[in-house]
Amino acid sequence: MENNKFEFTKRLTKADGTVAYVWNGKLHNWDEAALVHPDGKKEYYIHGIQYTLDGWKEARRNREGLPWYKNPAMKGQTNRF
Repeated sequence: MENNKFEFTKRLTKADGTVAYVWNGKLHNWDEAALVHPDGKKEYYIHGIQYTLDGWKEARRNREGLPWYKNPAMKGQTNRF
């Protein structure tokens, strides 16, 4: 039986005070901003894709994390309203 270990999100603090949350080599955080600058500016990422705060909240609510055009289930479709 293979021992599969789940990789946890890593909290990294840079020399300039910036805090970055990295998972699987990409900026990622479901719980809060993935990049917090010393001046208080926050940037939101899921699986390395940057979002606005509203976009991050929507992706978090759906727990998908991928824009519709990168979702394999949506191949060949357009997002028209």
